[in-house]
Amino acid sequence: MTNTYNVLVRPLVTEKSSYQSRKLQQYAFVVADDATRTMVKDAIETIYDVKVVRVNVVNAPAKRGRRARSRRLLVRRSAFKKAIVTLAEGQTLDEIFGGVQ
Repeated sequence: MTNTYNVLVRPLVTEKSSYQSRKLQQYAFVVADDATRTMVKDAIETIYDVKVVRVNVVNAPAKRGRRARSRRLLVRRSAFKKAIVTLAEGQTLDEIFGGVQ
């Protein structure tokens, strides 16, 4: 069982998530595998002191890729769970995503 501070693993910073944070007040996080929407909402509201409107949870599948020189060697990236959190109007998480914009 995870507690409030172990639900969020790390923020997910990509081009798409930086657009979402600028325009839509949505922030992406990699979360624990057993985390639920309610656990993610409680963790964000407790840690960052903001009002969460909605939480979407996506299970990202594992991916296989090949090495460039030896095509036989397969590299596998593990699966993870991510949460896209929508905040209330006018609230931001600048301490994490501020430098990306």
